Amino acid sequence: MKFNRGAKFALATAATAALAVSLLTPAQAATRSTVIIHETNPVAGLNCSLSTTNNTTCTDMGALQGAGFNYYNEKKDLIKNTVFGSYKITKNTASDFRVQYTVNPGRVWSDGTPITGIDLLLSHITGSGDYSIAAGLGDPAGKTAPAFDGLGYGGTYDENIVGVTLSADEMSVTLQYKNPVANWDIYGPGPSPVHALVLLSEGKKALGTAAENLAAKDRFLKAFLAKDTAALKKMGSVWSNDYTITTINSSTNPLLLISNGGFIIESAVAKTSMTLKLNPKYNSGPKMDGSVDTVVFKIIGDGTAATQALANGELDIYAGQATADAVAALKKISSVNVVGGEQAVYEHWDLHVGTVEGESPYTGLFKMSDGAKSKALRTAFLLGVPRDEIMEKLIAPINGNKTPMCTTWVAPGTSSYDKICASGLATIYTRGTQETRNKTALALVQKYYPDALKNPVKVNVLVPGNNPRRAAEFALAKANMAKIGFDLVGEVRTDWGSLLGTAKYDAFFFAWVSSSVQQRQSCGLFETGGANNYVMGYSNPSFDAVCSSLYKPVSSAILTAKYIQAERILNADAITVPVFVHPGVIAINKALKNVKPAPLSPQITWNYWEWSY
Repeated sequence: MKFNRGAKFALATAATAALAVSLLTPAQAATRSTVIIHETNPVAGLNCSLSTTNNTTCTDMGALQGAGFNYYNEKKDLIKNTVFGSYKITKNTASDFRVQYTVNPGRVWSDGTPITGIDLLLSHITGSGDYSIAAGLGDPAGKTAPAFDGLGYGGTYDENIVGVTLSADEMSVTLQYKNPVANWDIYGPGPSPVHALVLLSEGKKALGTAAENLAAKDRFLKAFLAKDTAALKKMGSVWSNDYTITTINSSTNPLLLISNGGFIIESAVAKTSMTLKLNPKYNSGPKMDGSVDTVVFKIIGDGTAATQALANGELDIYAGQATADAVAALKKISSVNVVGGEQAVYEHWDLHVGTVEGESPYTGLFKMSDGAKSKALRTAFLLGVPRDEIMEKLIAPINGNKTPMCTTWVAPGTSSYDKICASGLATIYTRGTQETRNKTALALVQKYYPDALKNPVKVNVLVPGNNPRRAAEFALAKANMAKIGFDLVGEVRTDWGSLLGTAKYDAFFFAWVSSSVQQRQSCGLFETGGANNYVMGYSNPSFDAVCSSLYKPVSSAILTAKYIQAERILNADAITVPVFVHPGVIAINKALKNVKPAPLSPQITWNYWEWSY
């Protein structure tokens, strides 16, 4: 099931899993109709719009199961899916901006239920804080979790939408914004099988008849229009909780698996694999090639084991956070093509600076409310991240790049990137050498902890588990931090994605992968109430004001100036530092054609309909 827009960033994660070779057909068999894909992190659930499930595995699998109005290709071009429907601006004034989205007649869900405009309305419930409040479902910006507890709130849609209407024929939805918005075409509604949501909330455990499904869809519409708090809260509970399943078999409620994509989930073994079969009723996207009828995601966190599985013919597509040794090993496998290139994925270190919604209060070392002392320690910590050494030892052997990132607002290699770097991060965290930065950092630490070298200040760090590159990264950081009076105490967890923002940790390091190209870029990661700001607990009104000014379209020159302004605020608060763009390393079975890895998420499965043997 593919839900609405969800967050614009997903976690690029990694975890361990068993190698269940006996469950799978060898990838190099003579007659093939199955594609076996390597994933490093396990399935955490089917609803990718939750903070606990928002990772690249969910996005890759979700792309196979859902089709909407558009998608990105391997060149980051936004492509309209005219098979599913169409959209157009119907009004464009300074105070009234409207876009109409129309579903083509005859589109159906995997259970045969017609897809209509009613199926687009769930996006508004999960994306509009005003609607949530008006319907009695809770305030997404408040301290209590809303009934639909997802990542869709905050950002452009939530801040600018003022109305949504359904056409008389129930095939079109018109969104009304209070003013023109930049990148308006990526904020449109996504289809959801709302009839299944209603039936699940009513306790049904089997697929409904055609009449039952249409009646359930009508009940959803009535609840939506009437803002029926009781009915919608029941649906919200299902949406927020019932899709967080990791084992799928014959006893799984089939209402949870309804799809309008090319595939539908058949089974899943927790932390091991997920198998999807062809959806025979698929007609919401580009025509399938026809030779692939099964896709299996095999979860292997260990890079060496994954490489061996590929060599043994037990995988068709390998994608992981490879080391230099792994890349060399992949290139020795004669049956695969190894492709590279940088991804829209960036590694960063973040500091816990405030309490995250839904978590226990953060009272640790880096809390912003502690004033000058906390800021000095945060600055020292970020200065102590050995970014040059990380690049030299972990990234350069793969792609030759020895220069750390200096901003997360735009990609390296652009004029805007150079301008931002010249005015922002470069003046703080890249000045001099690591040795000189260490001296500055140590002085800051010793101002408050004079004997820090003998009795170092403990910093609790959440470490992504069973990932050799991340283990090496932490080891390098720990060694250098000891020189400036910090003792990094790492807790290695394979379920780390669900622990981000937990009060016990002072620092986190991981990667975000972008799923869209938008003017507001990284705003959602740091602004108050942002869809992805569930890691640090950061809030700064000045930063929020900059991001609020980016809702409306602006010129490239103004946009660069806004990014510089935002970068300076983040640097002044000393909350985060970027390290590197992930080097893309993907190996593909030579017999499998038309796999085109993309920089945005979903990186592998965005064009599954073109795959063939």
